[in-house]
Amino acid sequence: MVNESDVDLGDGTTLHAYDTGGDGPVVFWHHGTPNIGAPPVPLFAAAERLGLRWVSYDRPGYGGSTPRPGRDIASAASDVEKVADALKIERFAVFGHSGGGPHALACAALLPERVPAVVGVASMAPYGADGLDWFAGMSAAGVASLTAASAGRAEKEKYEASAEYDAEMFTPADHAALSGPWNWFTEVVGPAIEGGPDGLIDDDLGYVAPWGFQPSDISAPVLFLHGGEDRIAPFGHGEWLSRQCATAELRSFPGDGHISVLRHGEAALEWVAERA
Repeated sequence: MVNESDVDLGDGTTLHAYDTGGDGPVVFWHHGTPNIGAPPVPLFAAAERLGLRWVSYDRPGYGGSTPRPGRDIASAASDVEKVADALKIERFAVFGHSGGGPHALACAALLPERVPAVVGVASMAPYGADGLDWFAGMSAAGVASLTAASAGRAEKEKYEASAEYDAEMFTPADHAALSGPWNWFTEVVGPAIEGGPDGLIDDDLGYVAPWGFQPSDISAPVLFLHGGEDRIAPFGHGEWLSRQCATAELRSFPGDGHISVLRHGEAALEWVAERA
């Protein structure tokens, strides 16, 4: 069972949090774009076997969390700290998929005394990263969406008003995963889209702006999982990130895409359990 609660930030805004409960080590799930923050049901059995407790939250503008236009990636660290304090959690690993990857990295960089381990699955790298062709290998829809974001909020809002779903952003392996256990994404993408584009817009604006920290600031062990066929956050992003973090390990999977790479999530949780 997942317990849900609202964390009052003291300024009239709230964060909507999720918690599977238990006394084991905590893993904070960081969701992708556009998703609400419910933790990943396909990995519940593995977490239970390993004695891990999932905690997560809707980023501002998604689900039950108050919108916060102009938020940056670094703000995730403060948000997570408030959720953790409200739940009386001192230490927690972080696990981010897709757009959740940068937000998980922010927690590791900015809360080093509280984060013992980090997993980034199909994470994107900072926009304009030195030595990385950021758009290389990205789907046409992804290039158009993030190029619009780089031009500012007005252009991004205009783009989203007419944007359509592009199935080509996913590989055949991704589509197979989405037809299987990871069909779970329909449960978190649908409500995020129904809630309007604000969360997605704020996410994308954050990805192409300065993040507020450097991946090289991270001192905790980091595990990156990345599919070689990823069309949303191309493999070069994972390679670049792994070079920046002195404590990083990169596990690459040539046949996987953006979603199918999550089939290695159980092994990643085993890695976390050894360090949490």
